[in-house]
Amino acid sequence: MPENEKAKETPHAPGGEHEEPTPAGAPAPSENHVLNPRSLRALAHPLRIQMLRALRHQGPATASQLAEKLGESSGATSYHLRQLAAHGFVEDAPELGKGRERWWKATAGGTVFDGNLYNDPSPEVQGAVEVYLHEISNIHTQELNTYLGTRHQWNEIWRESSDMSDFTLHLSAEHMSELNQKIHDLIEEYRGAGAGDAETQRIRMHLHTFPQHGAN
Repeated sequence: MPENEKAKETPHAPGGEHEEPTPAGAPAPSENHVLNPRSLRALAHPLRIQMLRALRHQGPATASQLAEKLGESSGATSYHLRQLAAHGFVEDAPELGKGRERWWKATAGGTVFDGNLYNDPSPEVQGAVEVYLHEISNIHTQELNTYLGTRHQWNEIWRESSDMSDFTLHLSAEHMSELNQKIHDLIEEYRGAGAGDAETQRIRMHLHTFPQHGAN
């Protein structure tokens, strides 16, 4: 698989949620967090994935702010933030806090799913793989549906620039991997293209590549 996220989140995915970084601080750094069996088990929880995604996309926040955004209790978000911090996904942002207020920020901009995790013999790891991948899939679906439901809010030039395509190719596993890498390399060429340009918007791009049984 690819989430720069070899099942990446990205998050960090996306054609369309209209989100802006919070005034509290900049989005997460561009480095990626490579998952290992231990960190995957820690992250493989729907709420933790959603919280980490929010911190990466919208900037630092408190447990209470995340609770309000995600419809959870602040006690739940506080607990899960501490678990994420224990595995290096988030850290304190003391420069933003006032008094006893505790702010959190993501430590990396993306998550890389190591393909070796598929071969881990631990049932707990394989369970975590299933939870993680399905939650990423759910996020991709939610993001696309959000765009489709709000596309009338975007100017015509943005609607015409969006894309929702699919293709059927006949490739070997090696060629599929090579194609994915070339697409990732091309995306990297555009990563800083709009820095500082007032005409830009945050763009989400989903890439799904997988083999399929059936007639050619």
